Amino acid sequence: MKPDTARRWVTAMALTAAMAACGGGSGNDETSDDTASPNDDGSPSAGADIACGLPDFQAEALRLINQRRAAGASCGTRGSFAPTTALTWDPKLAQAAYGHALDMANHDYFSHTGRNGSTLGQRVSAAGYTWSAVAENIAAGTRSVSATVDGWMGSDGHCANLMSPGYRHAGLACALNTGSTYGRYWVLNLAAPR
Repeated sequence: MKPDTARRWVTAMALTAAMAACGGGSGNDETSDDTASPNDDGSPSAGADIACGLPDFQAEALRLINQRRAAGASCGTRGSFAPTTALTWDPKLAQAAYGHALDMANHDYFSHTGRNGSTLGQRVSAAGYTWSAVAENIAAGTRSVSATVDGWMGSDGHCANLMSPGYRHAGLACALNTGSTYGRYWVLNLAAPR
């Protein structure tokens, strides 16, 4: 194998492994760039596109997630989950999700911990949601809501988050930055109110 070909293959394998670790997929052939900045408090700026330009984003996300919850699922090492109640959309969870997705996209990193050291609970609380239980799924590189949810269902921990009967609300966001490693960054926040 030529050195340039070997380097590209190793890079591609590393990216695939990183995305698979958090339920993501591969592929990045975007043609637009969303490098919007969040407000000082981390909330999305006015007119922010939390859907990466995808049509019917919120409805599609809830439909796909609730379809999985209604069917029940085996989440590998995390066990089997019986069918459970549907989640409802919460704009505060979506706001917290978008702030983190946008930060990852604009600063080219992939982690449940914010660049400023913030945790999921801190981000959700800062968005104004008073929670008793909270979980987060992240993904990178996938190009549709369907592919993202499929990736999470293939990851034991993310599947368990999606299937947990303890959560009542969800907020999903996608941030796009074609200058970043993965292009699209996804964050799903799941929570139950206090």
